[in-house]
Amino acid sequence: MSLAGRNPEREADAATDNDVIIRSMSAHPPDRQPTRPTLAQVAALSGVSLKTASRALGGESNVAEHTRTRVQEAADQLGYRPNGIARDLRRGAQASTLIGLLSGDLANPFYSRLAGGLERELRPHGFQLVIASTDEDADLERQLVDNLLERRIRALVVVSALDEHDYLAAERRHGIPFIFADRPPVGLSADAVLLDNREGARQAGEHLIAGGHRRIGVVGDLSRLSTHHDRIDGFAEAMRAAGIADWTDYLVQDAHDVAAAERAVAGLLRRNPAPTALFTTNNRITTGALRALRDHPNPPALVGFDELELGDVLGVTVIAHDAEEMGRQAAHLLLDRLGGETGRARRVVIPTRLLVRGSGERFPAGTP
Repeated sequence: MSLAGRNPEREADAATDNDVIIRSMSAHPPDRQPTRPTLAQVAALSGVSLKTASRALGGESNVAEHTRTRVQEAADQLGYRPNGIARDLRRGAQASTLIGLLSGDLANPFYSRLAGGLERELRPHGFQLVIASTDEDADLERQLVDNLLERRIRALVVVSALDEHDYLAAERRHGIPFIFADRPPVGLSADAVLLDNREGARQAGEHLIAGGHRRIGVVGDLSRLSTHHDRIDGFAEAMRAAGIADWTDYLVQDAHDVAAAERAVAGLLRRNPAPTALFTTNNRITTGALRALRDHPNPPALVGFDELELGDVLGVTVIAHDAEEMGRQAAHLLLDRLGGETGRARRVVIPTRLLVRGSGERFPAGTP
């Protein structure tokens, strides 16, 4: 590496010191991870004081251009990156520009769409999104919340797997905004953006009933989740209105992933009599149902909750909604709070709609 403008005498002294520094970085024991290079190492390699190195990398104007170049080249050689959070705190900021998103299973396209809508709204305001997944584990959720708060995030958007959230009240009192998405807060007054789960599930039930179905299998998510309860309640409303009292005989819960959903649907199809239609309460469950039905000679009707990748190509009737809009609305609520909004907790409800594509319009076997 060529570092222009060096003092030869200082360079000779620095070279010896730098050899020691570089060796100490590369000669770590094999069972230890190398540590991140420090600003002191950058200063030593570039032959300047610690304060000058800090000013040069911080973009301050009172640093000679050749010195700034030398310090930057040293930082690049060592792989040094400034600690943005520490820099903000030194400048007097109360928190970083990071916004946390705590979501469920990141393999679910719903969460990537939500994150996309959220990030696109936050980015023009100088915020960066940090995403962590709980995998629907309540204990892990608490741990991740603590970890994110320790990193002084500015605010947190939560898709929660917990059934109570009063433990967050202390953080709220210290000015950390919490926005709940998809699932409402319990025991905590906080803004929330939710789907109209009950109405969407009621639409699904009514659509299948209108097609002549009375034996409708329902495959649901984890029974402890509020979204599951709302969707089951909405479907039950349609069943009661149609006078179908024994619909719970065909209800299977806690089919959280694709494999569990495939097994659940296969089990329903083995019953005698088998259901003539299926309602699956999220997109991952719908995917499992499609796998179970792929070789079925006379598949039951199928309506799924959530849009499905390639759902239009596969002809899957779904209860759809705009997950990106959920993210955008969460961002608007969050920006309002960061801007000083102190009013009562607000709730935004994202509507659902039935998309008819063919799978939900199959008639019961034997129907003319």
